[in-house]
Amino acid sequence: MEFIGYALDALSLYHLMMVTIGLVVGIGIGAMPGLSSTFACAVTLPLTFTMVPVTALIFLGGVYIGSTYGGSLSAILLNTPGTPQSIATTFDGFPMTKRGDGNLALSIACIASVIGTLVGVASLVAIAPPLAQIALSFGPAEFFWLAILGLTMIASLSEGNLVKGLLSGLFGVLLSMVGIAVVSADTRFTFDSPWLVAGIPLVPATIGMLCVPVVIDMMATKAQHMAMPLARSGFRLKEAIAICWRSRTNVARSSGLGIFVGILPAAGGAIASLVAYTAAVRSARAGARFGQGDPDGVIASESANNTTVGSGLIPTFVLGIPGTPPDAVILAAMLIHGLQVGPSLFSNHGDIVFTFAAGMVVAATLMLPVGLVIGQNIYGAITRTPKTFLAPMIALSTLIGAFAIQNSYQDVVIMTVLGILAWVMARMGFPAAPIVLGLLLGPIAERGYSQAVMIGEATDNVFGMFFARPLSQALIVCILLALVLPPLLKAALSRQTSNYAKPQF
Repeated sequence: MEFIGYALDALSLYHLMMVTIGLVVGIGIGAMPGLSSTFACAVTLPLTFTMVPVTALIFLGGVYIGSTYGGSLSAILLNTPGTPQSIATTFDGFPMTKRGDGNLALSIACIASVIGTLVGVASLVAIAPPLAQIALSFGPAEFFWLAILGLTMIASLSEGNLVKGLLSGLFGVLLSMVGIAVVSADTRFTFDSPWLVAGIPLVPATIGMLCVPVVIDMMATKAQHMAMPLARSGFRLKEAIAICWRSRTNVARSSGLGIFVGILPAAGGAIASLVAYTAAVRSARAGARFGQGDPDGVIASESANNTTVGSGLIPTFVLGIPGTPPDAVILAAMLIHGLQVGPSLFSNHGDIVFTFAAGMVVAATLMLPVGLVIGQNIYGAITRTPKTFLAPMIALSTLIGAFAIQNSYQDVVIMTVLGILAWVMARMGFPAAPIVLGLLLGPIAERGYSQAVMIGEATDNVFGMFFARPLSQALIVCILLALVLPPLLKAALSRQTSNYAKPQF
């Protein structure tokens, strides 16, 4: 009965308006190649500063859901994934467009996205509270190993090689150590600058490292940011619903895989969609034409990647480790609004968490009409917007966002410097996402390590504090698996999907 009250709060006129705005903005950003869901959440984060916590989360949830679906627009119409989550959607989505079924593919993608999102939110509500009870048994050493696990998985699942991903994550941890130490209160790495005594500000750093490189890339290339969409008419909604119903086994399997992959810290929708696509190929019926415009390919990819929107929040809320890169931005929003993530979140702020979950259900339901009607129109509008106007608009929003949180021009300088540094590092193959997440996980690792060492010295058993407890041993095994399994998984996925990838047009 309590959840009904949360649902009624999420259905208030104000929250419905914020969800709709978030969906429209998210679809528009997600439809633009190169502007990922992480970018969509980061660039809209400053808009939430004046909102109450639950409204801020509902708005960002709408942006996240909309941008994940929005990536399918350019993936289907242009064979260019709007977001990394939509890579597998191109395998069959664009061939459907080439044969004149682009409108059908868009409707199928929208329906699969709605179902996947609802399944992901259901998993959040069902799994997160019991997992929070288990997490209450975590001590300082477990939180240290948990942060290391998150950092390891983030690095190993990043673009590029494992070493560069790890180095990027460690650089983020180094940035988190600037300023006053979380336990000893020592001042470190400030270089006698009063700007850095309080540490690297989280929001300006997040906006800078995720948004500024995109703006620089837009201004550094002469080519138009997007091509014009292909001609289409109608939604063919009835036909799309019939196809999804016939493929309900595929929908269920792909959504289940999305839950599993989303719970893995930092795995994200891109891995989930590829895993689900591969599973769909392996269990294909006779006569299936994957890679040549089979609707099951679109269904598998879109239902899996949208499921991670909800399931990725499980480790974010319970353990403070982002399940997907966009969850890092949502985690930052929670910290800004004074919400302490962890096992106590559900007992101290259960009303906010469950109202947010209800708001995501509302957003998923609204995405069907919004995604079909507004999504296609806004895609065309953004396509026609000159890059000379779009890039300065995005740049201005990043400057305002960095300045607004503390009304400090120093934050703007820090954002700009870190943004340029992230762009340079990306050109050298060092991804920005592990840096941001290292900045988030660094204090957790440092606090857990320092407290565990102090307790170990007091009991004359430092080694036992870190290595003798069963939970610590389990986490160490997971860390070792995280270093070994992702390269093997990526190699297997590459072999399975290379036969279905089509050349760019």
